[in-house]
Amino acid sequence: MLKDITIGQYFPLNSVIHRLDPRVKLLYTFVFIIMIVVANNFVSMLFCVICALSVTLISKIPVKTVVKGLKPILFIIIITSLLQIIYVKTGVPLVSFWKIKITSGGLLEALFMTMRITFLIVMSTMLTYTTSPTSMTNGLDRTFAPLSRLGIDFNIITMIMTIALRFIPTLIDEVDKIISAQKSRGANFESGSIFKRAKMLIPLFVPLLFNATRRAYELAYAMTCRCYNGGKGKTTMNALKFRAGDWTASFLTVAFVAGVIFLNINFGEYNAQFTFNTAV
Repeated sequence: MLKDITIGQYFPLNSVIHRLDPRVKLLYTFVFIIMIVVANNFVSMLFCVICALSVTLISKIPVKTVVKGLKPILFIIIITSLLQIIYVKTGVPLVSFWKIKITSGGLLEALFMTMRITFLIVMSTMLTYTTSPTSMTNGLDRTFAPLSRLGIDFNIITMIMTIALRFIPTLIDEVDKIISAQKSRGANFESGSIFKRAKMLIPLFVPLLFNATRRAYELAYAMTCRCYNGGKGKTTMNALKFRAGDWTASFLTVAFVAGVIFLNINFGEYNAQFTFNTAV
């Protein structure tokens, strides 16, 4: 399961998405998250899904990798879907047993929420898949530079965010090494009740905390030795400039927003359109 956590990883490929300005990718990701929450019917949701799949294919990130990154949240998706099926009572009753009644509206609500959560995660991870940590830091710095006029030193915040994302894969590798070391000493993490297995994970936190703290001190020492002093006077090797592809992507982002709003207005909420009529 630990190997399936791909958030924070960067895949250095040569695609149109990789070559985009990080500010454009930040904008598109932020807009997509808002629009997929705003989408209130299956038509607009399907439009969001098609756009997300298009970005994924253009990025050349293997579909297997994207699906693998969804495994850690599979439990959350399943629980959310089951809650929708159990508690939503609209539509035609399909199955009824004990105190549980499954309706067509509950199944549609579960499908709708599954699509929303899945592609929220897909597009969020696509940002880190296609953007290097250095580009991410530069993009965040340039995007939130106006906040410096309010006395907010956002350079430090962006550095913290970037380091946190960068260290997720590193800490996952550390946990995997610790688990392998514990297994070689006879520890069993795969049998027993869920509470017993959870209790077996407690000894992992002490060496993990120690290693994480050690890495943090080493990083801080390295930054001090290189005279890092935050954003003041900081320069970048590659200056960010908008190119034709960036303007095209920005235009497509605006068109995407207009499309979702148009579909929301013209098709209304999905309950009125897709819930079966009991009179039929």
